[in-house]
Amino acid sequence: MDQNGLVRCSAFAGTRRIASGGLVDVAVTTKEVLDRGEQAPVLVFDDATGRPVELDLRGSPEDVRARALAQEGASADVLGAGAETPARGPGRPRLGVVSKEVTLLPRHWAWLGAQRGGASATLRRLVDQARKAGAQQDRVRQAQDAAFRFMSALAGDLPGFEEAIRALFARDPDKFDAETEAWPADVRAYSGTLAADAFHAPSPTA
Repeated sequence: MDQNGLVRCSAFAGTRRIASGGLVDVAVTTKEVLDRGEQAPVLVFDDATGRPVELDLRGSPEDVRARALAQEGASADVLGAGAETPARGPGRPRLGVVSKEVTLLPRHWAWLGAQRGGASATLRRLVDQARKAGAQQDRVRQAQDAAFRFMSALAGDLPGFEEAIRALFARDPDKFDAETEAWPADVRAYSGTLAADAFHAPSPTA
């Protein structure tokens, strides 16, 4: 799902990509392709996660569009519900500070108390630093998982599949490119797009 709340996905007929973009446009285009007699099995994938997307393509193009709009709206509602801001309680509402118990050894309290800003400010600073460091690794893991899901669905029988998967999780782009070179162009390109953050993000030891 992009920053505007739109589900973005890609549809494949066999190993050929037939549509890419917002969920509604992809659903309508896929319906048109099937109505023209496409015989290859059609699969649709979420561009963010590599997960299969179920589309109801029965009826007219107008029926398909209406259901896809409802499906996209439901996905946006789920995302919005998870992003609701909790009601603010008393005390320092601008920061949204929540008071909870923290149990540490005396040496930990002594070290925290000696830091700039005191214990609370130091703890917040340490948590923010850990979140920032973890966010990069989360992007790597999410890219690896997304590419793995898609590749398992469409490339499992292609030459070099197992070695390409190893290269994906080893974060070796040269090996990945070499092992996927003979793959159908659309499958290779989409695999590379999903895997991009796994290869381009800085190494944790860099």
